[in-house]
Amino acid sequence: MAKTLTFGIMHLGIAFSVTYALTGSLAISGAITFIEPAVNTVAHYFFDKFWERRERQAKTLAAPPEATTAARYAAA
Repeated sequence: MAKTLTFGIMHLGIAFSVTYALTGSLAISGAITFIEPAVNTVAHYFFDKFWERRERQAKTLAAPPEATTAARYAAA
């Protein structure tokens, strides 16, 4: 957990530094430093949902036909 927290703090510091170097604005740098991780968190949630659906579909396609049919009857 300490490694994750340290990485998070480092990420915020880098985001602030890069944005400040590009804009010269403390306000913009501060806002982007916290907005970017929030947007990334939301995007990651939807990416995980997409990825899980993709994996389920791949497992269904790879399953033998009788296993898929048996699963359908068991669910009914």
